[in-house]
Amino acid sequence: MLVYPSGLDLSTSHLRFLTSRIRDRRRAIGSRWRRLSAGRQALLTLAHLRNGHPYAQLAAGFGIGTATAYRYITEAIDLLAALAPTLEQAVRDASRKAFVLLDGTLLTIDRIAADRPFYSGKHKKHGMNVQVLADPAGRLLWASPALPGAVHDIRAAREHGILDVLTAADLNCWADKGYQGADPAARVPCRGRWENLSGGQQAVNRSQAKIRALVEPAIATLKTWRLLRKLRCSTTRITRVVQAVLTLHLTCSN
Repeated sequence: MLVYPSGLDLSTSHLRFLTSRIRDRRRAIGSRWRRLSAGRQALLTLAHLRNGHPYAQLAAGFGIGTATAYRYITEAIDLLAALAPTLEQAVRDASRKAFVLLDGTLLTIDRIAADRPFYSGKHKKHGMNVQVLADPAGRLLWASPALPGAVHDIRAAREHGILDVLTAADLNCWADKGYQGADPAARVPCRGRWENLSGGQQAVNRSQAKIRALVEPAIATLKTWRLLRKLRCSTTRITRVVQAVLTLHLTCSN
């Protein structure tokens, strides 16, 4: 396999943060020697998350075995995932905002047609449903654990307890038609075909659409981490990957 130098479009704060966490972990477990230093392990993990390169390619570039690359990346992702904020923490931090935005996104996965629970009829592809909360400026606040793509947005919001937490916090929330029945936790557009709505209802829906569009930058923030654009790992690991990305974003973008 050929190896070549490459760049990573992340700041040094990402590397410093993850390196510090890995050093703390090694100190806590009394790890004496590794094939890679804490800084190189952090760089390996960031390259995997940001660019989505497979383990074999990264292992060749870093001069280690594929199994070692897998262990190092898994360890670092688990460290980051453990630091991700809970839903309650995110809503508490957002209580000073005028409102929050709720939407779902599908993270595409590599699955065959027989895997029906993961097939999203809306998107016509296999994936995992992740719920996203954003602030009025479109900044990512929180991302939920991943559920199979066949799960509808309103069901996912209920399973994660999002609606209950928003109601308890008395926080204004805007969502799309996929959350019909979420009242009073979220404001949704008027239901019905466009031509059957009154002029006032059409005006309300147009106004709400402009507000809801602000959630798109938050979803795009998740998918700038290219691993999340086409996931090939076990579906049981995807929640950890999302939480790790959330931790890196929230910690290193402030």
